[in-house]
Amino acid sequence: MVKAVFPGSFDPPTYGHLNIIERARGIFEELYVVVAVNREKSYLFSPDERLSLLKDLLKGYPNVSVHLCDTLIVDFARKYGCRVLLRGVRSVPDFSYEFELSVMNKGLDPAIETFIMPTDPRYFVLRSSAIKELVAFNGDVSGMVPPSVAMALKGRISR
Repeated sequence: MVKAVFPGSFDPPTYGHLNIIERARGIFEELYVVVAVNREKSYLFSPDERLSLLKDLLKGYPNVSVHLCDTLIVDFARKYGCRVLLRGVRSVPDFSYEFELSVMNKGLDPAIETFIMPTDPRYFVLRSSAIKELVAFNGDVSGMVPPSVAMALKGRISR
């Protein structure tokens, strides 16, 4: 059976992310959801907060685990014996970015493949920046993020 890594910033986790995870967990023996720690980026939530949100959302999935990673994702995949990097896309620009990233990762480790999975069409417009902006204006994000994430967003952004 094949193990896969689904990396992302997950700032915040959205229903689009959960859609990819739900579908992928039925395809792969094990799915490692990996919260990227990139010191060059500015995040709303700390790595530990993003990890905690995801662990809570995914606790009912026995073949899904959540991890932090501050190394190259191919190094993480190699360490855990994963042969697949799973990437979710919403649009053609997402695909172009992920395609270029997959070529780079293939150069770093030819044994690791990248699978690109489009999200369900109802989640095509979910961008974390738009969700954060809606929360800042007291907009309804209940169709975009789970209730626990909406509460965390409101608590953080209303400060």
